[in-house]
Amino acid sequence: MKFDLVVLGSGPGGYVAAIRAAQLGMKTAVVEKAEAGGVCLNWGCIPTKALLKSAQVMTDILHAEKFGVQVEGAVKPDFSAIIQRSRDIAGRMSKGIDYLFKKNNITLIQGFGKITSSNSLEVTHPDKSTEIVEFEKLIIATGARSKALPNIPIDGKNILGYRHAMTLAEQPESMLVIGSGAIGTELGFFYNAIGTKVIIVEFLPNVLPLEDEEVSKQMARELKKRKIKLMLSSAVKKVDEIDGQCRVTIDTPKGEVVEVVDKVLSAVGVTANIEKIGLEEMEIEVERGKIKVDAHYQTNIDGIYAIGDVIATPALAHVASAEGIACVEHIAGLSVEPIDYTAIPACTYTTPEVASTGLTEKQAEENGFAVRVGKFPFTASGKATAVGHNEGFVKLVFDARTNHLLGAHMVGYNVTEMIGELILAKKTNTTGHDIIKAIHPHPTMSEAIMEAAAAAYDEVIHL
Repeated sequence: MKFDLVVLGSGPGGYVAAIRAAQLGMKTAVVEKAEAGGVCLNWGCIPTKALLKSAQVMTDILHAEKFGVQVEGAVKPDFSAIIQRSRDIAGRMSKGIDYLFKKNNITLIQGFGKITSSNSLEVTHPDKSTEIVEFEKLIIATGARSKALPNIPIDGKNILGYRHAMTLAEQPESMLVIGSGAIGTELGFFYNAIGTKVIIVEFLPNVLPLEDEEVSKQMARELKKRKIKLMLSSAVKKVDEIDGQCRVTIDTPKGEVVEVVDKVLSAVGVTANIEKIGLEEMEIEVERGKIKVDAHYQTNIDGIYAIGDVIATPALAHVASAEGIACVEHIAGLSVEPIDYTAIPACTYTTPEVASTGLTEKQAEENGFAVRVGKFPFTASGKATAVGHNEGFVKLVFDARTNHLLGAHMVGYNVTEMIGELILAKKTNTTGHDIIKAIHPHPTMSEAIMEAAAAAYDEVIHL
């Protein structure tokens, strides 16, 4: 079989690229070794949000009395039902990708693809049979997997990757999470909310270390409120299995500490899936575990492209999707606006949520900007108070010279639904006064964006 475009991988980068290519008239195929939708739909973005919704419901029920609702009898999680709901949702979403492929006349080829030339790859099917698929253009979109620390290999039994943590047969009584990025913090929050004792160990001084320092400190307070034990500026030295439990040795600022838990979750990042797909044989350039590409995502081999977690851009589903569209439109000969990597949303779906884009206050100052900073706490928000979630704030960082938005940093209830407004503001060079004068509906959480902008210019009303 020969195609105009073959996409290797069907995650949020791959399937989006394939659909856009089909829309542009290309005969398109997708090679996928597992479920359609990749990690995001099957093991990441979607099923984790299902787990977190169960955690949120559990938390709301336990605090129902403060809303004037009496709950009688014991409230307890049904762990197997929670896990099954998450898996069912993932299954439905994967079938949705199958439907979209059929709707757009995209050929889905099940199997593991290895590049054999600049216009062909060999696919090994689940039954071990093989076939050669030819292409004019190829996009590598094979995504990433859990990174394992050299001294703490993931075994799926006691030391878990995120996939294992999402499909355990029984709820552990205790869990130690290595790493406090989005994955570690979200899964730690989930298990804590349903009653597991959780410890989070972070090598750096702050949780969610890539976020603005004020956001990180707010989240640390929220996690501690929930009785999650934080061990910051600390490193897991080794994990020993003793009588079915994990004896974890940790280097801390106060010396060596030992914690004994049922399970250890390794959440220290991801590793690109680039092994055994033919990169070495084709002499496709790789640097620091990532495929090197040009501004249009083409590798050093003409006609072979790469997007998403396999290249050195933010490993986020929505980034991969945007790259897939940009890459395909370039292949089709369209005029393509380069992706603005300074306006990428980053989200963490705990309760409260975290959402951010652009430069932190510290980064802006380090880059030589004179800044105006506006901050509005949700304790001053009528909507936040009414819904019982007034923790957190909105913080906006502006260029004092141009008044353009440099960065936005939020922690609070449903703030991941609010960050889109600020992505648009940043991309269109909206000024602080433009945000102030844009009438926001009352009462809403989003009013805090307007108020934070006003605070930067000493015009805030409700604070």
